[in-house]
Amino acid sequence: MKYSLGIDAGGTYTDVVIIENNSGKVVSSNKALTTYPDLLEGIENSIDGLDFQYLEDIAVVSVSTTLATNTVLENTGYPVALILIGEHGSESEGFPSQHIFHAKGGHDHEGLEMQELDVKPIESFVKDVKDKVSAFAISSHFSIRNPDHEIKTRELIQSIVDMPVVCGHELSQDIGAYERAVTATLNARLIPVIKQFIETIIKDIRRRGISARLLMLKCDGSVTGIEDALKKPIETVFSGPAASLIGASHLSGRHTCVTIDVGGTSTDISSISKGVPELSESGGIVGGWKTRVRAIHMETSAMGGDSGIWTRKGELFIGPRRLIPLCVAAEMYPGFISKLKNASNPQRDLFDENIQPARFFVKNGSGKHELTDSERKILDVLGSEPMSYRELTSLTRSHISSNMLDLLISKRFIRVIGFTPTDVLHVLGDYEQWNVEAASIGADILARFAFSSKFEICETLKEKFALNMAYDLICFALPNIEKESIMETLTGNYPATFKMKSPVVLIGGPVASYVKSLGKIVDADIILPDHASVGNAIGALYGKGIKRLEYLIRPASLSEPDQDFLVFSQNGRKSFQTYTQAYDYSIDNGKNVLFEYMKSCGIKKDQISFNIKEKKVIPEGWKHPPMETQLTIMGIGTSPL
Repeated sequence: MKYSLGIDAGGTYTDVVIIENNSGKVVSSNKALTTYPDLLEGIENSIDGLDFQYLEDIAVVSVSTTLATNTVLENTGYPVALILIGEHGSESEGFPSQHIFHAKGGHDHEGLEMQELDVKPIESFVKDVKDKVSAFAISSHFSIRNPDHEIKTRELIQSIVDMPVVCGHELSQDIGAYERAVTATLNARLIPVIKQFIETIIKDIRRRGISARLLMLKCDGSVTGIEDALKKPIETVFSGPAASLIGASHLSGRHTCVTIDVGGTSTDISSISKGVPELSESGGIVGGWKTRVRAIHMETSAMGGDSGIWTRKGELFIGPRRLIPLCVAAEMYPGFISKLKNASNPQRDLFDENIQPARFFVKNGSGKHELTDSERKILDVLGSEPMSYRELTSLTRSHISSNMLDLLISKRFIRVIGFTPTDVLHVLGDYEQWNVEAASIGADILARFAFSSKFEICETLKEKFALNMAYDLICFALPNIEKESIMETLTGNYPATFKMKSPVVLIGGPVASYVKSLGKIVDADIILPDHASVGNAIGALYGKGIKRLEYLIRPASLSEPDQDFLVFSQNGRKSFQTYTQAYDYSIDNGKNVLFEYMKSCGIKKDQISFNIKEKKVIPEGWKHPPMETQLTIMGIGTSPL
């Protein structure tokens, strides 16, 4: 009997699950805290909690992760050099690279060379920066019509250095030179990061004697072979949310549904229709960078189970900063409960998001930025054990501003411990995975400053969290409605409510606690499937083999529209004598490429279906082959399990 192992390395937890391939039954699952900056410990801890009897019969390992997303968001990717060939519009838009070179060259919209590629200056630039970067990205003007200059530049770079080189035409066939250049640059920055992550996974599963095919889930909900993931790591951004969507659909048995995924850092809303995830039409936006990556359409709020709860003037706030919950800190640091009981709280007039009662700070070893003298003074007294704000100011003998703490947190030199929604659920008895006593002490402390009782404050916060889930859900379902009106309706200011047509599936560790509260706010078929807490890991296994290819057919000359046609695709620019030849080539080539792709994912030919969409431009009175034909060929393969 064969089994499959799903791994989801999320921002808070690393989830793992083993599924029996024939029945789809979950035979073992586990969760462990994700470890930073080295993910290996978290992966090992998670797999260590599985039933070992199944490991030797694992045939497929599929992975999803938020690593690529977090790397872009935190700006911690490796330095790369970007070579822009030809005209690329306004330079004021900026690019995610400090080493940029503008070279002469490029093509027009018909794929004809506008200017010869000037090779010598590119060669000099590469030699100048090769010791300062880890990869190169290339984006040529209209490379989607003719990638020749990108290919020549890549060959030149590879003759000089042994580093990854990414070409824009390999990642997108969409018009948009700026977005394509950004996509290529981010991809180059992520290659070393994803490579290290994949090697970590391989090292651990091989150490355990698991000899299996290794797949990764992409941000459009499809699976890809590990080699493809190494070449195009940018396509793994939003891989985690995509896994939750696929997992929710599989576990609930609903091929059309909306998913609410409650994680440690955020709450994500996405949808799937007839088994295919809804995608963003314009490409994914990550860390403020607009890309040409086909990613799931998603509504995200910075309110998760680990979002910091804070008070000011008696009012309660949740997030957006992510903390270590008090209940988790009590398990991580011996003696923390005693420190929590005896900690002196800051003065009320200092309260803000960083300076709070029951709030502690601990040194984090992954900071990479330079320090000011004031910042170094704080870090000199801060150790590996949690320390309160009062302790910090006492030991440094100076006032520490909230802004100073904010800088150290954003630079990743310190981590923050505090009261969170996870602690709320521990106090109410809804979720008790960690230390209940620490959460209860924190609730007592916070309640005194919020002029409430421990249980009243926790019930209020739980309802507030559920309201945010409902708000995100309706904002996603009704994108053209004013968000202020949505919130007013949800809070009962109008004699109306919202009703969802699609079922709503909840995924995430603590989501069972919010089913009843959410149902009071929104009229919906709310589904809490079995194994919802490890839904992401299950989704990593059940992503379909989905790949889209685009072909554009045009006559070479409008003065002779019945002969000589051009085909533009990921293969470059091809010429054919007749329209029929051009059309047949596009269909045949598309299917062959898709077959090979599916094969690398372990999907057989008889498991693949094709969806071909045509969009033809035929002017009124036109008696010739179409002036333009856009072909989108999509292959859909069933799960390789």
